Amino acid sequence: MDPPAHSRPVADVFERLESGDDGLSGAEARRRREEYGPNAVTQAAGRSLLTILASQFRSVLIYVLVVAAALSLWTGHAVDAVLIAVIVLANGLFGFVQDYRAEASLAALRELTAPTAIVRRDGTTEEVTATEIVPGDVVELTGGDVVPADCRLVSVTGLEADESALTGESVPVGKHTPPVPADTPLAERTPMVYKGTNVTRGRGVAVVTATGMDTEVGAIAAELAGTETTETPLQRELDSLGRKLGVGVVILAALVVPLLLAQGTDPFQAALTAVSLAVAAVPEGLPAVVTLTLALGVRRMADENALVRRLPAVEALGGVDVICTDKTGTLTRGQMSVSRMWVNDGVVDFGGPSEAEVTVPDRVELLLRGAALCNDATPDDEDGDPTERALVDAAESAGIDVAALRDANPRTDEIPFSSERKWMGTVHDDRAYVKGAPEVVLSKAGRVVTGAGVEEMTDERRERVREQVRAFADDALRVLAVAYADDADGEDDLTGGLVFVGLVGLIDPAREEVADAIAATKRAGIDVKMVTGDNVRTAAAIADSLGMDTEVMEGRELAAMDDEELRERVESVDVFARTAPEHKVRILRALQANGHRVAMTGDGVNDAPALKNADIGVAMGIRGTDVAKQASDIVLLDDNYATIERAIERGRAIFDNVWKFVAYLLSANVAEVAIVFIGSLFGYLVLPAVQLLWINLLTDGLPAVALGADPASEDVMDRPPRDPDRGIVGRGMLGLMAGIGTVSTAVMLGLLFLTLDGARAVTPYAMTMVFTGFVAIEFEKLYVIRWLGETPTFSNPWLAGAIAVSAVLQLAVLYTPLNEYFGTVPLGLADWGLLAGTLLLALPGYLAVAAYVRRRSRTR
Repeated sequence: MDPPAHSRPVADVFERLESGDDGLSGAEARRRREEYGPNAVTQAAGRSLLTILASQFRSVLIYVLVVAAALSLWTGHAVDAVLIAVIVLANGLFGFVQDYRAEASLAALRELTAPTAIVRRDGTTEEVTATEIVPGDVVELTGGDVVPADCRLVSVTGLEADESALTGESVPVGKHTPPVPADTPLAERTPMVYKGTNVTRGRGVAVVTATGMDTEVGAIAAELAGTETTETPLQRELDSLGRKLGVGVVILAALVVPLLLAQGTDPFQAALTAVSLAVAAVPEGLPAVVTLTLALGVRRMADENALVRRLPAVEALGGVDVICTDKTGTLTRGQMSVSRMWVNDGVVDFGGPSEAEVTVPDRVELLLRGAALCNDATPDDEDGDPTERALVDAAESAGIDVAALRDANPRTDEIPFSSERKWMGTVHDDRAYVKGAPEVVLSKAGRVVTGAGVEEMTDERRERVREQVRAFADDALRVLAVAYADDADGEDDLTGGLVFVGLVGLIDPAREEVADAIAATKRAGIDVKMVTGDNVRTAAAIADSLGMDTEVMEGRELAAMDDEELRERVESVDVFARTAPEHKVRILRALQANGHRVAMTGDGVNDAPALKNADIGVAMGIRGTDVAKQASDIVLLDDNYATIERAIERGRAIFDNVWKFVAYLLSANVAEVAIVFIGSLFGYLVLPAVQLLWINLLTDGLPAVALGADPASEDVMDRPPRDPDRGIVGRGMLGLMAGIGTVSTAVMLGLLFLTLDGARAVTPYAMTMVFTGFVAIEFEKLYVIRWLGETPTFSNPWLAGAIAVSAVLQLAVLYTPLNEYFGTVPLGLADWGLLAGTLLLALPGYLAVAAYVRRRSRTR
């Protein structure tokens, strides 16, 4: 509708929809269902299991490995080809296990649809399947119902709706029938109820204005359907590395094969050398090791209440530089509690529910007794109105047995709360209690409880009450007043002559641990922004209590900005209040357009588009909707911002470990290529493909995987996030690869020429010495790279065990019948002494390179 239904009088809405109080006829409803279709959210086709499996192999590095396997098979090295194929398949299966579930965001949206609804048709009420609802239908709503479609309210009696999943509003919203301005934010459209939200109390009649994909939930579903999953930085960098390695292999083959043929080398031998170079250049174990390390991180993060849905998100979370977080339940406890109370001329701070009883003055006890009796919640009620639950919790923690209190003061009559009345009352024998909006209760009070007893409510005392209400409201407290009347028989006795008892200020308080977590993320160079559907005052108060900047931008102000203006303002504003789903996505895109990598948290349906568009989407596991969880990369099992901070630390540590073994693997490959290439210039095939594969399996396998268990360095949260434009193979790693590769090449070629002893062809003995020496110096180099990463030498027992297993496997190819396949011979004691001297010779060179890289770069 234009103007929208919430800004039109009910009569205009009925006229526009060609409906009325009695609803539609059955025939008209059927006709409209043909016109508008079913009242359901369209679901996109999900990915099949085969599609998910195939996606695990869409990587340039994987393609290079497949080519290397094909070359090995072509040259008759079937075992080499099988080994590479096993590595590729294992890597794909690891990823598939973590990513086998299809995205089900739209399917989860369907679950929000009410199964049935009560409608007025043909002059009577009937229950119909919610998918049969059409625009113009008149529906009847009552407490506990799920709203079946977007509706304009016609009449209400104390109707309240929980719209937190759609708007982020932390408390149920009172509904009214008068129209509101057309530009009113979604959370403040009181004459409307929306598909998928819950009626918490009261009853109402409403006319359906939108169904299916035309609803607010449908608009979110449409946006989710058009959102593509983003790649993480590590995924992009590994693909880039694969492309560079592929080009490098082609160039090497193009150089060495003609050179060997010109020297008169047999064509088949030249082809074998090309295959060896290809195997030497490609780190076969890299994809599997990365996947295994991320999977290990997933296990650890799950133990720390962060469930990872998409494997690469582990590393990507450690690289974010902005966190956009919801307020309710993430920064706050997610439940209302009593913060302060006021009785005549005295404020009492109240810490909320506690195992220890709170000692309170008599007047405060009277206030709590009245609030507990004029209350529909019970001490064990977890699903009732959050405000009423908070009042009962406060009474219990003050030592009041609410169940016994109610038994001793049974309710004999009640006046239920209504949005028009703004108060409720309950009668208990000869006394009645009233609870409601302060101004309304104050207007009905003729007397007030003071320290000297009950006295007249003077104008001066009324103004003091109003001042206190304003003071509580300035601190973002939700304020209720409590009063009583003696000898009250019904509602007429509660409309005047009340005795005013006091005020109760409630809030959803900040979690105690969150302030420290926010401070830690800020030290790590990460900006924290609150994006909430709650009101400005509450958002600013919570931000202030957490040490955040309290400059607030409201959703309607944001909506009036163009993209360029928003990009400028989003850098300085840390609190966004009264935001709609489209506002969250615009904030996210503005930050991303400014070059930020953004983690977005959320729990409601309204958060799903932003979660899916974010670099990392973080959903709440306790109160989060299925839609939010399915749209996310990570689910917090405890809904706590502090868990995000721990996950970021874990993500950074994982990237550090990935950096270490990428540097370890690539520096080995540089040395392998150099040795094979330089040896070929002298007519030597130093390391055949089978030995190169074995070296890579031993060094890229268990030891590299064990690096994933390395602990985080002490400064992991004291440095800024890494630059997204600076790849994993940055200046520091290039320097390390070149330096360490040069040392390894020089030492191994020296060992080769020493053991050749002038021979014109590579002897099995010389080949065995270089082969074994290369494995040994790789283990030595591993600890040097860990030292460069500031990792304590003996902090990872898994690494020591992995090296021991790999060493035993290397001995097996020297001293068992396997040596026939590998072309090796057993080594004597003197040979091992020579290898030990080689290790001692290489160590100073390695340490010098690592020290230089640490001093010059420290880029990881």
